Amino acid sequence: MYPIKIITVAKSRELENRANESGLSFAQMMEHAGHSVAKVIRHRIGAKDTRVVVLVGPGNNGGDGLVAAYYLHEMGARVTCYVWKRKVEGDANWERIAARNVPVVWADDDPDFRALQALLSSADVVVDALLGVGVSRPIEGTLQQLLNTVRHCLAERKAMPGLTHTVPEMEGRKAPLVVAVDCPTGLDCDTGALDPAALPADLTVTFAYPKVGLLRFPGAEAVGEIVVADIGIPPEFADEIPLEMATAEQIAHWLPKRPRSAHKGTFGRALVVAGSVNYVGAAALAGAAAVRVGTGLVTMALPTPIQAAVAAHLAEATYLLLPHDLGVINEEAVDILWDRMNEYEALLLGPGLTQETEAAAFVRAFLDLKGPDRKGRIGFVSGVEEGTGLKHPAFPPLIVDADGLNILATIPRWWQALPPDTILTPHPGEMARLVGGETTTRQVQHDREGIAARMAAEWGVVLVLKGAFTVIAAPDGRLMVLPFANAGLATAGSGDVLAGAIVGLRAQGLGAFEAAVVGAYLHGLAGELTRQELGDMGMAAGDLLPRLPIALRRLRAAG
Repeated sequence: MYPIKIITVAKSRELENRANESGLSFAQMMEHAGHSVAKVIRHRIGAKDTRVVVLVGPGNNGGDGLVAAYYLHEMGARVTCYVWKRKVEGDANWERIAARNVPVVWADDDPDFRALQALLSSADVVVDALLGVGVSRPIEGTLQQLLNTVRHCLAERKAMPGLTHTVPEMEGRKAPLVVAVDCPTGLDCDTGALDPAALPADLTVTFAYPKVGLLRFPGAEAVGEIVVADIGIPPEFADEIPLEMATAEQIAHWLPKRPRSAHKGTFGRALVVAGSVNYVGAAALAGAAAVRVGTGLVTMALPTPIQAAVAAHLAEATYLLLPHDLGVINEEAVDILWDRMNEYEALLLGPGLTQETEAAAFVRAFLDLKGPDRKGRIGFVSGVEEGTGLKHPAFPPLIVDADGLNILATIPRWWQALPPDTILTPHPGEMARLVGGETTTRQVQHDREGIAARMAAEWGVVLVLKGAFTVIAAPDGRLMVLPFANAGLATAGSGDVLAGAIVGLRAQGLGAFEAAVVGAYLHGLAGELTRQELGDMGMAAGDLLPRLPIALRRLRAAG
């Protein structure tokens, strides 16, 4: 299984030109592309007697659509091509559908779009092959009117009761399935900008590699599910591209082994330093997630007053009770934790600590330690400012989340105090605070992949930049995007589950980058399973916990 790289439009053209020069012609790539669209439709809803309207444009995207129309016709679908602004003289793909007597309607002969409306009123599938990835100018004139007509007809279909489809797989669905060829018309495949006239898709079949704009909002809202189709470009042509999309097969390969002869020590020990009287749930969710991903032993290091409440939800963990001020961990906890550090394979710091003065003093002191006996201790800020490069030889692999990140952001040159291979899990707002200066959340969101890659290298950490299409970046340049964008995960506690999953996998021996990617993927897949069962409104973070083992089982099956 080759990695799925994420590319720009310019890189897409470069790869196609290189493939053409190496002997894979543009015509062959078009043949593969259109045939792939037809096969995806047949796989999803069947082809025989399916009513398909293919919207055909003037360029290569329209050519892909004609190839798809030909193969769908050969598969038994009832295909009609609605053609806008295309020259067909000498077009072999046009001649092929003409030879099969595939019905054609010309937009120029349908000025009021009544023929288009009639076709759409009974269609099971609409294939958008009007404009491809290279178009970024505003949509105007006839094409704008055509697209407005399509969207209006689809909206009317959704509002109509009792529609009849020709294929059983479409029963219960009011509007036709909209399939975009390579990208939805009106989407800028570099920036994610979306034209007001754009036609949102239920499914986008993109070719060779997904384009970066398919994963950027607002355009990502119009993409639907993404299917990547092979068109024959040799995978080695993309070897130098760092950005790739995580796949189930890849994640399955990274999962920790589960030998039948194992005991709980085989699967690692994780220490979770978390919680306060105001954020009991954060600690419970993080600890439960670490248990649910298979960690052998999870120890919760908590302020004493919340232990009973957490234990009521988490019977499987052991507990280390810490000094506190009014339920917030204080600096006196540092010695207790340091004495126990060598017992664990991974450490999570941050969920629910608060940003109170006591918690901030604790985090500063905890990360300021120079050795297990704390001899030769120096002040955290002064040591960093002098460029001493503090080391933590006794620290287990560290994951910092939530309040831990916000406290770090208040300390100059904080990254110099972190142990090697630390994992940080910021959401965009936390990321902006960590970067500092005038950086805004909006700026982070505008260039998620770029800022994650730059900061991971500068800080020497693995970054998990959370959100739709979570980005994971390593200091050595590895850069991965997850395929999940689920509004149901935008809920309190979801990040705590993610952090717990990562520390559990780190404790089981995965490397920092691998643990971050696998943990984030499991979290995203559990979210998808929850969304499919419950919907994306009303999902709670706790709903993810029982679905983490199900996600693990599915991934193992994928491998």
